[in-house]
Amino acid sequence: MPNYRRADSPGATYFFTVNTHSRQPWLVNEDVRQALREAIELTRARYNFEIDAWVLLPDHLHCIWTLPPDDADFSIRWALIKQHVSNACALRYVDPEKFNASQRKRGESGFWQRRFWEHLIRDEIDYERHVDYIHWNPIKHGYVDRCIDWPYSTFHRFAARGVYPIDWAISESAFDDGTFPE
Repeated sequence: MPNYRRADSPGATYFFTVNTHSRQPWLVNEDVRQALREAIELTRARYNFEIDAWVLLPDHLHCIWTLPPDDADFSIRWALIKQHVSNACALRYVDPEKFNASQRKRGESGFWQRRFWEHLIRDEIDYERHVDYIHWNPIKHGYVDRCIDWPYSTFHRFAARGVYPIDWAISESAFDDGTFPE
């Protein structure tokens, strides 16, 4: 088994990827989005953090958080968020009869993938690249041809502040009529 250690930098900024179990496409459903909103609000009330950027896709999400100066425990925050969403939604989306022995033993809901991926943001360039990656993701996965068309993203907030132009990212398929700009 690998000897993996999570980053531990109080007050740092982190990029996360969190997946549904078996990449099931239910995160953009209204009831799940509402449960996720509630989970974040409840968790932030107990353990403050700032959400710098976010994208929600059907089977996973990416986000960047900045933790308070004296705190590095993002794992407790994810545990609370995932637990709240699981409690609110798992029975509608998950069939407990299909759980494997390990899931039953651990008392898992089967809604989320067991782990998540984190990356400690190193500097401003790293930050900008991860924010771009977050906002490009709906195009990358083929959900939309333009970032502005994906409703579950902080792209709109960034565009409103002038960080991105409205037409910042457009897929080549948006120009199937041959009008792709040179």
